[in-house]
Amino acid sequence: MSVSRGTSHGHLAHLQSGDVPFSRPQSPHRELVVGFYGLGAMGYSMARNLTQKLPSALLVSNRSRSKAEQLVKELGETKVKIVDDPANLAREADIFFTNLANDAVVKEAYQGFVAALKDSQNTKNKIFVETSTVYPTLAGELDNLLSSVPHTNLIMAPVFGAPAVAETGQLIVIMAGDYRSKKEVAHLLVPGVGRKVIDLGGNLEKAPTFKLIGNSVILGSLEILAEALTLSEKSGIKPSQTQELIKELLPAPPLIAYGNKMVNDLFDGTKGFAIDGGIKDSTHIRKLAADSNSPMPALDSAHQHLLTARALHEAKRARGEEVFETLDWSSLVAGTRVASGLDGFDSSKHERIAPIPDN
Repeated sequence: MSVSRGTSHGHLAHLQSGDVPFSRPQSPHRELVVGFYGLGAMGYSMARNLTQKLPSALLVSNRSRSKAEQLVKELGETKVKIVDDPANLAREADIFFTNLANDAVVKEAYQGFVAALKDSQNTKNKIFVETSTVYPTLAGELDNLLSSVPHTNLIMAPVFGAPAVAETGQLIVIMAGDYRSKKEVAHLLVPGVGRKVIDLGGNLEKAPTFKLIGNSVILGSLEILAEALTLSEKSGIKPSQTQELIKELLPAPPLIAYGNKMVNDLFDGTKGFAIDGGIKDSTHIRKLAADSNSPMPALDSAHQHLLTARALHEAKRARGEEVFETLDWSSLVAGTRVASGLDGFDSSKHERIAPIPDN
């Protein structure tokens, strides 16, 4: 069977020739077993959409079993099978996706996978697909770990898109690693989980590097957006009016979506990109910039404002005044607001500022 079975011809017809830069893989001699570990804000939607391409159940594992049970409840036992021990999932799956919170969790997980495969004396060909945002050098560490297990290949495949984009299956997938393995994985992911694949060749570190570069553009844009909206408020122009101008001048979906969150104080991190992930990413970007002797002052400011927002939120939590369980990274606007003498999270508390008089 082909790993792309289950996709309608109509859906495939919408693909452009450059959306998947690999020829179709040959049909394997047996049905491939696919696994997914990490059902967080991104992983849950990715796993759910992946089931649309599979003729048999997707094997899933998660630190919190409740998320796996939720997926089974949503899709049914014919589509999803829970494997409590991720080590067993690594043993059973031919293609194994991981989407995890940070570098330390990723490395710990792969150490467990390698130990399990060595104990089982693995003889099956396996493809591990790491989709998290990590520092580039971790790719080499994971590759060294897996090199001790015969018949395994690693693909680094971080994705671009917020949880809402993951939900609609419109992610952009970045890939680096073994060509044949990328071919199998790309046609499994697009269409359905993602809308496009960008191939960065065989050097595994290139994919996470590119992901950090892309995130630097998004985070730097959030910083500029936060500064402009704060300046608007301080100079007597409604931030909503500035947001309307941004929609006309720079109608990029991230700017529109995050600008709307800033203007309306919609900082719920459970419905967006949580601030801890943003701080992790900004830390990685700044390290990459330092390692490359490439200053990024906008990122430095964004990082500090993320830390300010988190500190303000934790102080509110200590007083029992927090509004959200966790913050979205658009809350970095709290840093620019507080620096300007405004309330960080509640724009209704801002003093009315007289408009600039007409000349």
